[in-house]
Amino acid sequence: MDPELSEISSFIHSIPPFDSLPKQVLSQLVRELSINYVRKSEPFPPKSIKEARLYIIRKGAMSCLSADGELVNKLGEGDLCDAFFHANVSTTESNTANENVFTHTLLSTNQTAIDNQLQVHTDEDCLIYSVQTSVIQEIGERFPSISDYFSQNSAQRLKRKMTQVNEEAILSSTLMNSSVGSFYQSPVASIDIEKTIQQAAIQMNEQGYSCLVVTEKGTSVGIVTDKDIRRRCVATGLATSEKISSIMTTDMCSIDIKNNAYDALMMMTAKHIHHLPVTKYGNLVGMVTVTDLINNEGHNAINLSSIIHKAQTVQQLAEISHLLPKLQIRLAKLGSSADHVGKSVSAITMAFTKRLIELAEYKYGPAPVPYAWLAAGSQARQEQLAHSDQDNAIIISDTMKPYDDAWFESLADFVCDGLAECGFIYCPGDIMATNPKWRQPQRVWHKYFSDWVGTPSPQALLNSSVFFDLETIYGDASILRNVRKKLLKQTKQNTLFIAHLSKNALSLRPPLGFFRDFVLKPNGKHKATLDLKHNGIAPVVDLARIYALAEGISAVNTIERIQQAAGTPSLTKASAENLIDAYEFLGMLRVEHQAKCLMRGESADNYLSPKDISKLEREHLKDAFKVIKSLQDARQSSYQ
Repeated sequence: MDPELSEISSFIHSIPPFDSLPKQVLSQLVRELSINYVRKSEPFPPKSIKEARLYIIRKGAMSCLSADGELVNKLGEGDLCDAFFHANVSTTESNTANENVFTHTLLSTNQTAIDNQLQVHTDEDCLIYSVQTSVIQEIGERFPSISDYFSQNSAQRLKRKMTQVNEEAILSSTLMNSSVGSFYQSPVASIDIEKTIQQAAIQMNEQGYSCLVVTEKGTSVGIVTDKDIRRRCVATGLATSEKISSIMTTDMCSIDIKNNAYDALMMMTAKHIHHLPVTKYGNLVGMVTVTDLINNEGHNAINLSSIIHKAQTVQQLAEISHLLPKLQIRLAKLGSSADHVGKSVSAITMAFTKRLIELAEYKYGPAPVPYAWLAAGSQARQEQLAHSDQDNAIIISDTMKPYDDAWFESLADFVCDGLAECGFIYCPGDIMATNPKWRQPQRVWHKYFSDWVGTPSPQALLNSSVFFDLETIYGDASILRNVRKKLLKQTKQNTLFIAHLSKNALSLRPPLGFFRDFVLKPNGKHKATLDLKHNGIAPVVDLARIYALAEGISAVNTIERIQQAAGTPSLTKASAENLIDAYEFLGMLRVEHQAKCLMRGESADNYLSPKDISKLEREHLKDAFKVIKSLQDARQSSYQ
């Protein structure tokens, strides 16, 4: 097959309902496609098209509006636009087409759209594939899944998708045991920083790449994608004769070749990027894309993120959230590490939060000033498990006016209430953006951290244990970066604060008794159990946070903090390796225990009975607790 057709075929095959078609039929469909280019704000569908067609968006974005201008839907790459199956067909032509039963069902839902005068606006320059309805009709007669798909509205299709998708397919991941080195493309296409935007576009077109690494004297300084050219050049009217540096992204993420492909996919999902440079010994060796990974991965947790992104109501999101415990169960059955489970669940939670914020902005309009919606605690560390409580906050630009808080209050109420409907309970300590104290301008947050570090009272230390683990979920990430940069400069120089924080953190101890046995809870609902979270996981999280603050490390994830602290005055390399082993073992037990709870139809908890694990596992558990205790003792000696 021609390379261009092969690429189009791969793209179409990734889109429901065409993902269920055999290759031969898919090839037939691809050969019938027409390619159209519609510029921003131009009429859609193109006036040159006279027959009824289905449109598939390859690049760009569209908005579907009702007759009164209300936003009904947003469409982007991979979405189907079937609002104009009738296109510019006359009434007579439509009636003739509707004589066929399948065509009638194909057009029935869209007749409602036409009766309601649904309008489609092109928000960006769009590259669109289209195909005549007669082709879809012919395929639908042979494959009922196609006709069923187009005879249902979007809500029905979503419900059908959620009930039909096999749990094994949507939740499994084969990338965890694959190196990113198996997926990246090399050599990397690059362009000199002195080149123009037009030259970059020409090079992309000639070489068939969707991104270029920008170099200066042989050193990578940024990245530019076809999306950057559309949004930062074409959409803004910037001259293509301008230097490529004017639209490139300088804060370029990358991943080391030793990481696995699943980590790459999680990073791209969290950062909302589609291209990720791969490095070896710090040198750029290749590029991996979301398409590279998903084509290999098939249906997995990322499909769940995609479904979340397309939800139109809080109720739809709440229904989707029922799959989250199943995701955790499935990953546990696969033997996934606690780190992988935490990153997967956190990525899904992030997707829920982002979609709720987007729905809020549709409802209340754009934000009056820049802001950053933050996750705190386990979600920020990418260590969250299914349906934890929510910890969040908002840092707002110092340009805000007092009356702007009304908009942010509405945003906070909408998102926090929506998360609660999705199973993420309200924080018992009221650490949420709905609390005005945690919805403040940047200057106030600077003062918060400065006061906590300068005067480490018990409440200040408690706040520190929560708000020193923050991650931007939505909005201007530079706002949090500026706050964190100033914070780390203060903590690194303040040994008194680190000492107080250490003393406070070491109040949680592993449950080991005097005779090498476990100290179990003596009574209550969880009698004779171990609290894996508070007596095992939390002490390691606290230690990692202390190491990071003492050494000025900006990482938030616990394992990343320990890895980056290894070999510093705070932690030896050997101790770091032992602590990570202990943390991962405890996490594995916790994930397996919670999966068993969920499979029994019970709420997931952290209370493990030693009787529920093998003797060998109990011995390993004791070893893990001893490692933690020894490092706590070392920390205690150092601050005293």
